[in-house]
This record gives sequence, structure tokens and C-alpha cells, in this order.
Amino acid sequence: MDAALQPNATAPQPAADTALQNQETAPKAATAAPASSSLPELVRFQHITKIFGAGLAARVAIQDVSFVVHDLPDKGELVCIVGPSGCGKSTVLRILAGLAPHYPPTTGEVQVCGQPIAGPGADRGLVDQKYSLLPHLTVLENVAFGLRLCGVARVERRDQAQEWVKKIGLEGAEDKYPQELSGGMQQRVAIASTLILKPRILLMDEPFGALDPKIRLRMQELLVQLWNEQQGTVFFVTHSVEEAVYLGDRVFRMAAGPGRLVEELTVPRPDEPPEVIRRRPWFAELTQELLRRLEGDAPASGQLPGIEK
Repeated sequence: MDAALQPNATAPQPAADTALQNQETAPKAATAAPASSSLPELVRFQHITKIFGAGLAARVAIQDVSFVVHDLPDKGELVCIVGPSGCGKSTVLRILAGLAPHYPPTTGEVQVCGQPIAGPGADRGLVDQKYSLLPHLTVLENVAFGLRLCGVARVERRDQAQEWVKKIGLEGAEDKYPQELSGGMQQRVAIASTLILKPRILLMDEPFGALDPKIRLRMQELLVQLWNEQQGTVFFVTHSVEEAVYLGDRVFRMAAGPGRLVEELTVPRPDEPPEVIRRRPWFAELTQELLRRLEGDAPASGQLPGIEK
């Protein structure tokens, strides 16, 4: 570890002050499943390579990407994928979703719950940056639409949709149409319409990228709240280092040329609003070090500094 990243020596302090300093400078890392865990595997990427095109036009999107995410009962895990443009972040997400043309991979195998995937499935839900809402349906109807396709009775799906509208803070907007909503409100509806189906895995491809900074922070806080309630597994693609460090239990750092997974980093699980955590010294230290690694295309460099293991 660089000397500049080592904790500064301080004079003796009262116990209460020392405890507060430790809380702010050395947060505990999220507990991940051990490498030889007896917990079942939820997702396995096994030597995945994806090449688009053929011959001289061939382009390697990702190369030899492997990772395992376990099924953590009563807890779940939020994995943030961060890296430069063109490193294959969205390709990883869409292969896991089973969506063409990214799926199937050129080589390798993707498993969910121990079984190879064969395309999209109800166990995986996708939310992207495009606010995938049906313009002719109201907020309530959009949230309930997936249940309608599943054959859920009208009264039951309306009750469930109403509960989700309440969870995302849009009470009073049930009868509005997407074009009457702000970008942040539209994304809340998109998230609710996905989570209402209770997918085992939630896939989010830069869902807050188009929002202004203030709304983006509120959406991050909402996501953490809903995630804690659902206790599922989330894969979250972002260009923002701060967003990755705030949201993630783990951060997958990718690099380009070709797209590849460089390292998996454990970070603290969020327990405060984003605008509060961003003022913590340890948060600045983590984000600056991760940004340095990204900008310098550094090789795997071990865990981020300042985290109590």
C-alpha cells in the first residue's frame, strides 16, 4: 500500500472520540461468501468471451470473464460493475439477461442456480437507462403489467401495484401517464414494475445515468431501501466510481481492449444516506484509489485501503 494511503498517526484520544474516528475511517467490508462456500451458487460466469462480427470486422467485446456470485440467504448482494466505455459492462449484463445479440456468448457458459441459461427468464429482471414504460398505460397499469402477463387476477395485481406505488413514493400519481412524469419518477415506475415480479436477480444498466445529481442521490437511497426489503441479488452497471462504492457490496473493475474483469473488490454495505457517506474521509479515500486504478488501467492491486476486514 502506498505511504500516502496509510492511516495518519494521531495523539491519544478519549475512547468515544477514537470509536467515532474508527467508524469514519475504517468501515467494515461487506461479508462475502467464502471462496469454498457451502452456499449455493446463484450466478456463475465461466470463461465467457463474446465476439461480434466475423473476419476482419470481428470485435472482441469481452474476453475470458469468470466470476461466481453466491445465493446469500436473508441478505442478498449488490454487485457494481464499473469500467471505461467499451469495456463490456453492458455486454456482461445482457449475456446474463439472456438477450440477443449479446447472448449467447461466443465461448464459455453462464449458469443461474446451477443450470445453464437458455435465454431470458422470470428469475432475472432488467432495468436500463431508457425508462422502459408503455406510454399508453398509467403509472398503476405499468407497474401491474407484468403481473397481468403472468395471469394474476385484476384485483390482486391492482392491490400489489398500489403497494409498490406507495413504496416508490408516487402516491397520487397512479393515474398519470409516463409523458407526464419526470425522468426520476419514470425510473421509479420502471424499478417497481420489475421488482413486483420478485426476480431472483435484478440487472440494472446505468439506470440513473440520465438523472440530475440530486435526483440521482435520492434514487440510490431508494434502491438501497428496496434492496434491503427484497434481500435479492443486484448487478448494477455504472460509470460513476462514487455510485459504485456507495451502492456495492462488491465492485467488479473492468478494463477495455479487450473487455476483461481485472479484479473484484469488497466495499462497505451502505448504512447512511449517500450525501452523508460521501462526506466520510474513508469514502473519499476509497473512491480516489478506485478512480486512480481505473484511469491508470492498473493490474489487480488488492483490496481498497482503509477498510476493516
